[in-house]
Amino acid sequence: MKKCILLLLAFGIFNSAFSQTDNKKPGTIGIHFVLNDFQTAADIRSSSITNVINDKQWFKTSRMAPGIAVSYMKGMMQNLDLAATLSGSFVKYPYPDRPKSTSDEVLFEAAATANLKLLSDKYLLNPFLTGGVGASKYSVHFGAFTLLGVGLQIKPADNFFIFLNSQYRMPASSDVAYHFYNSFGVAKSFPKAKPVVVEAPVVPVVSDRDGDAVPDADDKCPDTPGLASLQGCPDRDGDGIADADDKCPDEAGLAKYGGCPIPDTDGDGINDEMDKCPTVKGVARYQGCPVPDTDGDGVNDEEDKCPTRPGPASNQGCPVIAKEVIEKVNMAAKNVFFSTGSYKLLPKSYKSLNDVVSILKADESLMIDIDGYTDSQGSDELNQTLSENRAKSVKDYLVSKGIDESRLKSTGYGETNPIADNKTAAGRAKNRRTEMTIRNY
Repeated sequence: MKKCILLLLAFGIFNSAFSQTDNKKPGTIGIHFVLNDFQTAADIRSSSITNVINDKQWFKTSRMAPGIAVSYMKGMMQNLDLAATLSGSFVKYPYPDRPKSTSDEVLFEAAATANLKLLSDKYLLNPFLTGGVGASKYSVHFGAFTLLGVGLQIKPADNFFIFLNSQYRMPASSDVAYHFYNSFGVAKSFPKAKPVVVEAPVVPVVSDRDGDAVPDADDKCPDTPGLASLQGCPDRDGDGIADADDKCPDEAGLAKYGGCPIPDTDGDGINDEMDKCPTVKGVARYQGCPVPDTDGDGVNDEEDKCPTRPGPASNQGCPVIAKEVIEKVNMAAKNVFFSTGSYKLLPKSYKSLNDVVSILKADESLMIDIDGYTDSQGSDELNQTLSENRAKSVKDYLVSKGIDESRLKSTGYGETNPIADNKTAAGRAKNRRTEMTIRNY
């Protein structure tokens, strides 16, 4: 085997030294399926390759870790390619003289190799030898290695290749393990296009007094430089209308307006052709019309929180909620009770909450924010959870009575925002509260 490899190497070197470079591989990008085999390499080192083969443990895919790799390759000579490869695979890495990692992690390997080919790229099948160096990263460990291998290049079509490669990777640093690196991939070359030489045509000599490249015979303005598209006449504003026919020769316009710009009757910056309200100033996002006020309350829709329900600007365009409704909701919130240390509603809370249900059913535009608070007794975490659950219990009760969940918002604030002194029992009782805020936007 060694003699065969040496013979192939000697032939490749001889062929490269005396071959021309016309068949050098251009820049080539490839993608490869990878199988890393640490177990076979370890078995060979602990016993021998003969024992591994006899035990039928050679090249068993069940012992390999799959991965993916990308490569870039370029020919230096027609029998010598240089390549750079980056691969990644999920493995349990067998660190030398250390226990094997307990979980799969990504092994990154980067390698720079030289491929010595037996033949040039014009042949369908082309065996090659691989040698090079590389670096690896696994978890927080970095290492270096050298490699030797053999491969087969298959060329089924121009600028397209199939690669089979097997490498033996040997550690050059302490955190790298011996392993076999097997790959199968495809690659595409991107040769440089050969320049096309075009002979300049013979241009006949013609008369052109103004030097605008329009022959005098075809030039309607032979003494003034102009454009070929306008039969040699000038167009100062570049609107495609000759100056002689342009009512606005220094301002780009349209032919249907005599070369003048599209008018803007209302002066809102939106020309009449784009303006759906050409006589009333407006804004571009409404195609030249003013910002609408759907409910006619004097607050435009962009600033109106209730664009379909009239209301004063002081309430952001929404109807003012009656004072007695607000007072009923506030009073109901003061009469919400829970079991001690629990978020279970007590039955004496139901009457007050039913009053809130009646208010919400009477006006479906109304919404309620439910806020839960606790005193300072106990841990911050437990108080936060308790306040959230109590607020949610109130929300769930209202939902159970037919109120749409989208109209309700529950929030827990724990022991924050006390309204009384937590050092006294009376103060703590006040701080253990539920607040409800009614709103219509």
